[in-house]
Amino acid sequence: MRPVNDVIIYEQPLNERIRAFLRLEFLFAQAAQHLRDDSQWGSRNTLTSLLDVLSIFGRTDLKTEVLKELERHATTLGRLASNPDVDRSRLKKTLEELDTLGKKLHASSGPIAADLKTNEFLSGIQQRMAIPGGTCDFDLPGFHFWLQQPAQQRIRDLAGWLKRFEAIASAIQMVLRLVRESAALKPVVADGGFFQKTLDSSHPCQLVRVAVSRKVPYYAEISGGRHRFTVRFLHPSEQDGRVRQATETIAFELGCCAI
Repeated sequence: MRPVNDVIIYEQPLNERIRAFLRLEFLFAQAAQHLRDDSQWGSRNTLTSLLDVLSIFGRTDLKTEVLKELERHATTLGRLASNPDVDRSRLKKTLEELDTLGKKLHASSGPIAADLKTNEFLSGIQQRMAIPGGTCDFDLPGFHFWLQQPAQQRIRDLAGWLKRFEAIASAIQMVLRLVRESAALKPVVADGGFFQKTLDSSHPCQLVRVAVSRKVPYYAEISGGRHRFTVRFLHPSEQDGRVRQATETIAFELGCCAI
């Protein structure tokens, strides 16, 4: 595999659990990035990411889902202990980390961030977010007032709200790392900009990863389900903006992650 900086990685989840985890990973990273910006716009963007996280947590019992994944990974990795080719110290460290994360989640009583779901200030902002421009100053004077407070206070509030998700964010990050590391990226080619692979239903793939050289003038579009997936290499036309598929053979690297 080429150095990471020389490639663009594209990922496609093949089940709803990994799909939710990837979205949350993205939102937690986005919130952390905006939190470093002490301007009013930085606070707005951090809060938007936080409310998106809350929305995802409101649709499913993610705490239970994450705990199931931690336990499943621990069981799967535990079976490797007798394999002489396995790095025992690394395996032990990983199992200890899974155990620690599981205990932290079990220790948190009730649903994650339950108090934030009933926070009147946050709920008011979340309701207006569905309207284009709905969080303008005249729409939410209370939000406008909060944005006028010193940066230190706004950042303290935002960091405190995000801290409710600290344990589960770490657990999701761990699960996704193990999934990604479960398959090495291998060289393949897409004839005419198209590649298709049939999956083994007895060993379900959770995540498809595609690595493409930055020099390739196309992006990878991945679609698929339980039985197969496809990769198409596309490029928007500079003349009319229409997306067109590559006609030449494209070399790339592929990983079908399952653990």
